[in-house]
Amino acid sequence: MPTTTAVINLDLPGPTISRHVYGHFAEHLGRCIYGGFWVGEDSDVPNERGLRSDVVAALRELAIPNLRWPGGCFADDYHWRDGIGPREQRPRMVNSHWGDVVEDNAFGTHEFMDLCELLGADAYVSANIGSGSVREMSDWIEYLTRADDAPMAAERRANGRDEPWKVPFWGLGNEAWGCGGNLRVEQFASLARQYATYTRDHGDNRVYRIAAGANADDYAWTETLMRSFDDLAADEAPAGPFQAVSLHYYTMTGPWSDKGDATSFSADEWYVALARAARMEDLLQRHGTVMDRYDPLRKVGLVVDEWGTWWNVEPGTNPGFLYQQNTLRDALVATTHFDAFHRHAGRVVMANIAQTVNVLQAVLLTDPDSGALVRTPTFHVFEMNRGHHDAASLDVHLRDVGSREVDGRELPLVSASASVRDDEALVSLSNLDADRARTLVLDLRGRRVVGFAARVLTAPALNAHNTPDEPAAVAPAAHDGVREHERGLEVDLPPHSYVTLTLTLA
Repeated sequence: MPTTTAVINLDLPGPTISRHVYGHFAEHLGRCIYGGFWVGEDSDVPNERGLRSDVVAALRELAIPNLRWPGGCFADDYHWRDGIGPREQRPRMVNSHWGDVVEDNAFGTHEFMDLCELLGADAYVSANIGSGSVREMSDWIEYLTRADDAPMAAERRANGRDEPWKVPFWGLGNEAWGCGGNLRVEQFASLARQYATYTRDHGDNRVYRIAAGANADDYAWTETLMRSFDDLAADEAPAGPFQAVSLHYYTMTGPWSDKGDATSFSADEWYVALARAARMEDLLQRHGTVMDRYDPLRKVGLVVDEWGTWWNVEPGTNPGFLYQQNTLRDALVATTHFDAFHRHAGRVVMANIAQTVNVLQAVLLTDPDSGALVRTPTFHVFEMNRGHHDAASLDVHLRDVGSREVDGRELPLVSASASVRDDEALVSLSNLDADRARTLVLDLRGRRVVGFAARVLTAPALNAHNTPDEPAAVAPAAHDGVREHERGLEVDLPPHSYVTLTLTLA
């Protein structure tokens, strides 16, 4: 059995891993909102004010830090006034991006903010730049966050909400290079500055403004946005007029026209998916290098507000609804991403998996026939990683990880990251080898380990997944394959597995 060594200096904490890298995304797409979050007050499905109770309870298990809404591509067709006031009086609209369906705007601003309050999550609102106006957006944030007798605040009160909400995060457009307007980056950079100027702080609500950023490896987009900032070299001046740029990247095994199957895949496709997920490390490094050139003090955040697997839709489902199953492979794609986010904690301030319920790499699936709620393998990765929220990152130095050539590049077969908070550390270890177990020696330095507990997420088959009939086919279990070692600990990593170790430190 091959042996890998991981050296961790427990007494040398690095940048804090923001809990916001464990953010989520809810777009008006397929059954994410309707049938996922929202069932309506009259539904037989247990709900609180129309919001599905079991979905809210499951997401509270993850302590989700933020929720991005209403899109995605939908955001740049969305006009917020259509989603306020009595529901029976709200105008209908065509969701031209996702299934060409007509929706009644039953889920709008008040319903979303109610959802965030039930979840204990911060709101991340994406504003419409593609087909909206500066005034429309300015009015929206006033409606949401102003407390006095201003016109928008008065209108909010008339619609049943007296106190303003907190909205910490504001998206300036979405995919402006594509569905958000097909803009040139120079056009968008000017618009981002303009819209950011009118995204005002009202009262004590301080907004973190996020400009729509690059698609994958479009480093020129990032560079142009970085050039558009005000003086970033002055120590005392905050970044402005916006504070972050975004990045989108999806994992698939085929071309856009045939992305690969969610559950029927070969061992070769297993490795292709993980190799392409591992590209996130390169993207963060290279976009970060561009940002460092203009922002050496790292005032500007990088927000990966769309990431995850994108497979061909499940047979028999609406192709515009993007419903796909979620297997053990998706879980290890997620662990690979989180390891990269942890390593780049000094620049990556937020990330949002696409999407929360019933769409793409969802953490939850709701069955329309039985009404059952299914926690996916990806859900369990989020739960197992809760200890990384707002903890200090730790460098993990790996030796003898083994590798496999995929797409002309070497894929390391072990991925790892770690963090520490007070007297507890969390170590995350992924064995990406489809067939071979590994032994990993944790060479732990700087602090004494006085206790440990381990969990493992794996299954017999690479394509194992959870269903209403088998909801725990892929679920975490206690892992007894950990032993004391002269250097620290020795850990058994089963093939295609994810292991977390919680260390108690003296």
